[in-house]
Amino acid sequence: MKKNKLLLVFVLLFVFARIVFSQAMFSPTWGFFIDLPPGYQFVDGDARDRFSFSGPEGLMFDIIVYHGQYNTIFDLVEDINRRLQNQGYVDFFEYGGKQAAVISLEFGDNHGWGLAVELAQQSGVRPMLLALSYNPVNSGDWSLFHLSALDSIAPTVVQRRYPGPIMQYSFPRGEPINVPLAFRGLNGVIHENDAEAAQILIEREFAILRTYLNTTYLHEAFIRYYRFIFRDSFARIEHAASVIVRELQGHMAFTDEQQREFAQRALTFIQGFHYERDFTGSDFINLVTAITEGRGSCDNYSMLFAVLLTHANIRSAMMVSLYHSHALGLADIAGIGARFDDSHGTNWLVAETTANVDIGMIAQDQSDPRHWFAILFD
Repeated sequence: MKKNKLLLVFVLLFVFARIVFSQAMFSPTWGFFIDLPPGYQFVDGDARDRFSFSGPEGLMFDIIVYHGQYNTIFDLVEDINRRLQNQGYVDFFEYGGKQAAVISLEFGDNHGWGLAVELAQQSGVRPMLLALSYNPVNSGDWSLFHLSALDSIAPTVVQRRYPGPIMQYSFPRGEPINVPLAFRGLNGVIHENDAEAAQILIEREFAILRTYLNTTYLHEAFIRYYRFIFRDSFARIEHAASVIVRELQGHMAFTDEQQREFAQRALTFIQGFHYERDFTGSDFINLVTAITEGRGSCDNYSMLFAVLLTHANIRSAMMVSLYHSHALGLADIAGIGARFDDSHGTNWLVAETTANVDIGMIAQDQSDPRHWFAILFD
């Protein structure tokens, strides 16, 4: 089966190649977002409808936006396959209520993966995005990088907090189910495949992250890693998080003082989780499991804290220290306490999620800001 082939790529393939670097990108013309693995450089295109990026070992990532040339994704893919003389398979699916297709690329001396997806309609025209991620056959198998790059595409701002198109194709979320949450006997709705899919995404991105060890770009790789997990997880725990937020909020109107009180309540809830580590893989327990079973460690605690505050309309983030092997939550709220300046204009209040301390407190031996960097989610 085609999807089983993709599953095997996710689960079994660990890439140990030379390192590549890049930055996230947004198209103001067409409204899509993309977050390539670090290392790709813009090399060609008009920066409006066509973008070409190059990476090491002959890696290429091409984007073309078509507007009016094709009536359907099927028409687009059929024409592109003919022009490339592509020998790979195509599978069509729906992503965010729009037509999409995953393309296995085998053309010339290249192999890789492609994605075609509809964008938001503009002036009566439905634009279509085509992304091709490929490399010469003789430069090895970079499938994880190709799939991660394609999965980072968010056709609209809504999909920036929704599992990416490759994950949604490979692991459809399934039916909604009502499950117990790790909070005061409450129940919430998740989808039957969410926990498994979220963990597979984490392990895929961790395999990519490992290739950046012992490089000067490790911080950038970590930032993308956590940003990617946040995007994939947000919708998966959206209902569960909103149930807990309503319970924590009670009748508060969210003045500055009440924002701090809410953040403290959210922090106390997470501090009650069972702390555990798993060094056989990513050591990051997905947020679906965390919010339903109440377990994990500092980085998924800190990310869950950020999700809960986001649902309460409180700007939040997390910060990570490789020096201390630790992560903390961050909240953009008033009041006294230890703070962290992210160098982008926000002086965040810190939240220690693994010890029973109030928000704004940090261990003295971890208080040097030079040992920390911020992970921003907005």
